Amino acid sequence: MVAKRHAGVPTLEEVAALAGVGRGTVSRVINDAPGVRDSTRSLVQRAIAELGYVPDRAARALAGSRAGAVALVVPEPTRRFFTEPFFSDIVHGVGAGLTDADVQLMLTLVRTGEERHRFVQYARAGGVDGVLLVSAHDGEPLPDMLAEAGVPTVLCGRRDGAESMSYVDSDNTGGARAAVGHLAGHGRRAVATITGPLDMYAARCRLRGYQEAVDEAFGGADPSWVACGDFTEESGRRAAGELLARHPRLDAVFAASDVMAAGALHTLRAAGRRVPDDVAVVGFDDSPIARHTDPRLTSVRQPVEEMGRAMARVLLEAVGDRGAARRQVVLGTELVRRASA
Repeated sequence: MVAKRHAGVPTLEEVAALAGVGRGTVSRVINDAPGVRDSTRSLVQRAIAELGYVPDRAARALAGSRAGAVALVVPEPTRRFFTEPFFSDIVHGVGAGLTDADVQLMLTLVRTGEERHRFVQYARAGGVDGVLLVSAHDGEPLPDMLAEAGVPTVLCGRRDGAESMSYVDSDNTGGARAAVGHLAGHGRRAVATITGPLDMYAARCRLRGYQEAVDEAFGGADPSWVACGDFTEESGRRAAGELLARHPRLDAVFAASDVMAAGALHTLRAAGRRVPDDVAVVGFDDSPIARHTDPRLTSVRQPVEEMGRAMARVLLEAVGDRGAARRQVVLGTELVRRASA
């Protein structure tokens, strides 16, 4: 076979002519369809390589009823998506999980009802083969809308304990319990917590883990030791100030995210409290932030990148087999000990 360099964009017909086969055979090879001899498949693949032919994705979608793309949907404000390490780690993990799948990853931020409906219409029309949905709050209708539209969907986390859709989550309750147990085991007796937004199941689970550990260590959890945040640094600063005002002698804080823990460290320092001498601090996520605070932050590691890879695997299975049973995966957490506790 002699390569014939083409001045313009190579066409399917030119690949067929160079390989000495019909146009339909080339199409079957491109779409990895059965019924083509190995020797013929090799001829076509060589012709594709020599001409530099790039299959038209739209034509492939029509032939295989696939868009060749999945959407990573985040129903959060743009600012939060670009400032919290959790989201970048999820994107990295999902991308790694899709590396060998010949699938395009689309990032979509859904912030309004209009954007939600527009995206569902796009997905229902075949714009994507499936959806990975991250950070769904209570009452978020998008998962049910996608299910009704017949679009394969995998959630990062759950909306509640009876979640009916496929999801990948981490052991939020167990991780929080381990964090507070660590503090109590090292002599801390006045342990407060800063929660995430309580309209998110993950935040409620981390609060539950705190309460269970405090019950076990001290015989009961007083609500005044709980301050609510929203996973932002500013909310961590504010909540730490509230806790200090209520309980000046507190000696430990468990924050439900590293970002909020960083905010709490700032408030404690401004109040003249030494960490960990006066107040120990533990975060959650084990994000890069935990390794760059002063002092470095003890944190509950949830395997965020592995969660992203697992989400991609579960979604690809669902796209490949629409009748597949739902998959619900919970990954373990680990307490990473550093100087703050």
